[in-house]
Amino acid sequence: MLRTPLLTVTLLCALAVPASAHEAVQAVCSGHHPRVQVAILLDTSNSMDGLIGQAKTELWRIVNEIARYQRAGCAPDVEVGLYEYGKASIPAGEGYLRMVSPLTTNLDKISEALFALQTNGGDEYCGMVIDRAVDGLAWSRDPDDYRAIFIAGNEPFTQGRVDYREAVAKARKNGIAVNTIHCGGMDEGIAGKWKDGAELGRGNFMAIDQDVAQTSIATPYDAEIAQLGDKLSETYIGYGAGGKGKVAKERQMAQDVNSKKAGGSASIERAMAKAKPVYQAQDWDLVDAAKGGKAAPAKMAEAELPEEMKPMSAPQREAYVQGKAKDRETIQKKLAELDKQRRKFIEDAKAKSAAAGEKNTFDAAMRKTLKSQMSEKKFQEAK
Repeated sequence: MLRTPLLTVTLLCALAVPASAHEAVQAVCSGHHPRVQVAILLDTSNSMDGLIGQAKTELWRIVNEIARYQRAGCAPDVEVGLYEYGKASIPAGEGYLRMVSPLTTNLDKISEALFALQTNGGDEYCGMVIDRAVDGLAWSRDPDDYRAIFIAGNEPFTQGRVDYREAVAKARKNGIAVNTIHCGGMDEGIAGKWKDGAELGRGNFMAIDQDVAQTSIATPYDAEIAQLGDKLSETYIGYGAGGKGKVAKERQMAQDVNSKKAGGSASIERAMAKAKPVYQAQDWDLVDAAKGGKAAPAKMAEAELPEEMKPMSAPQREAYVQGKAKDRETIQKKLAELDKQRRKFIEDAKAKSAAAGEKNTFDAAMRKTLKSQMSEKKFQEAK
């Protein structure tokens, strides 16, 4: 089942470079950023291969939906958490479920975790996984922040020793909306108490076809977006003692490859998401860390630097990081332009053809709910 995605952004310029499209939204924000926290709870029993496939391929489309919203001119910090449940290979004493990832702003880690998920039959305890997610994740206590659980599966919502009504009530008490996504027919989902779970959790109930692929409309801008997405990754400089930055950089590149292998528009959506504040890398990327005041390239110990920077003098380090920052700014601005043009092309195509409309899939269900529930939290679509 699903646990919410929440993303976090706080970038201040420490290098003397012009503000990019990525930073422009942040420039009007001072101090506190609104938070979006999303926990995704996925059923990984044998019958759920289609659901996992949809989650893998459409993660970045969901991220881009969130990235379209601001509150008081401020882009949100987004954090996403992930649980799997219903897997026989997880001990019964653990309820056949586990936390795959805590709430994190590192979306590459979420993508990596999704691509590593495998299905294996087991008992699906919806009440227990909701209860575990409420207690196990670091939820915000700010009533204005958006907090939501998205749980997806196909067995009755009533299974397990934890009553789903008690688990949902606990979530509601903590200001966490519970949205349910039944993989199957609407009537079956209602009979299985998926709708009841959503209503008790002040969330939305949705029924989807887990075995259908979302419509992907090719546009004249896709090739350039893909090319720029690759160039954007080249502007990231992994840093940190113990090889932390190297590992994170390798993870970024691996998720670039995974999104391309996934097909459809996955790599295009990922490229556009990386150009937005929702994609954070201050903890491992020297460009973002320098802008945020978390690192000073000229003063860093050699052990914290990537191999290509170790022979550089202090002024050369500054120039190197500044050059990457300027390259990133240029790419982000171009991707922002292409994003608008691509979106308009897709909207026009959908208006002309009913066949081009959205299908009833996992990401479509999530994006529809995010739009309505974020609006209730005073988030507005950025112009």
